Amino acid sequence: MAVPCFQDLMLPFLQICQDGKERTVSEVGEVISSQLHLTEEDLQETMTSGQTKFYNRTAWVKSYFGKACLLDFPSRGKFKITQRGLELLKTNPASIRIKTLNQYPEFVKFHKKNSANAEESEQNINAIIPDELDPSTPEEQLENVYQDLRSQLASALLETILKNPPSFFEQLVVNLLVAMGYGGSRKDAGQALGKTGDGGIDGIIKEDKLGLDIIYLQAKRYGVDKVVPSREVRDFTGSLEGHGAQKGVLITTSSFTRDGIEFVKRLQQKKIVLIDGEKLAQLMIDNDIGVSTTTTYTIKKIDLDYFDLD
Repeated sequence: MAVPCFQDLMLPFLQICQDGKERTVSEVGEVISSQLHLTEEDLQETMTSGQTKFYNRTAWVKSYFGKACLLDFPSRGKFKITQRGLELLKTNPASIRIKTLNQYPEFVKFHKKNSANAEESEQNINAIIPDELDPSTPEEQLENVYQDLRSQLASALLETILKNPPSFFEQLVVNLLVAMGYGGSRKDAGQALGKTGDGGIDGIIKEDKLGLDIIYLQAKRYGVDKVVPSREVRDFTGSLEGHGAQKGVLITTSSFTRDGIEFVKRLQQKKIVLIDGEKLAQLMIDNDIGVSTTTTYTIKKIDLDYFDLD
């Protein structure tokens, strides 16, 4: 099964704590994962930040319970249930949700907007507290928005590439490969691309700055609705054979057929990398090619080592 949303973890989390013992997030998470029969694959599912989804969701439950005063924090990294938490469990709730925590003034205050108008804050409280139907933690919501913006940017990049002449695409490929550490220098890479033009090869580029190995290139500037046929992938492989080459990169603004992708996977003697339009756009974003940063948001957390007085 997939990792449950963090609201679904609330009740089992508090039930585990009802014996009054001090625990850590990892300890509670281990018990919950066993109760829910989560697989190792479920537990290793990660967010963009590198943190696992399961740990992130469990940690947010702890944080929300702390704001609602259902948990107390007697020592560093550890917590235990409070009398309020025990009283909540005595009501035998079928589940614990955000709306359950709204009954506690400390939790509501935590989520209130910074407004001098108390009535306005009271009216807006439903917009401040995460939607009951939204299964995401605040960090996951932020990540989802980030991925949406990135996807929109990738689409816009491909549209812009196709509005420019073919020579622009060749130049873009050069800039991208150099930014990724290939080609030695911008000058070397620029001289390599577009100079051969025979046997199905559009250019060659150094694999490293010393030129210890050579990578052969082919660039296909196709509309996003056109697919690179598998025969062109095979032809490119044959071109490598004719040049005695072992490595190649085939880049397109569109996509490849499944047959072409499978053909490359089956190759034993040669290494060919297929970069479709989606991957191309993502690489451009990651390497700052054709994009610029507008705003940066830094997410911070408490540095517990700073407060460690032992």
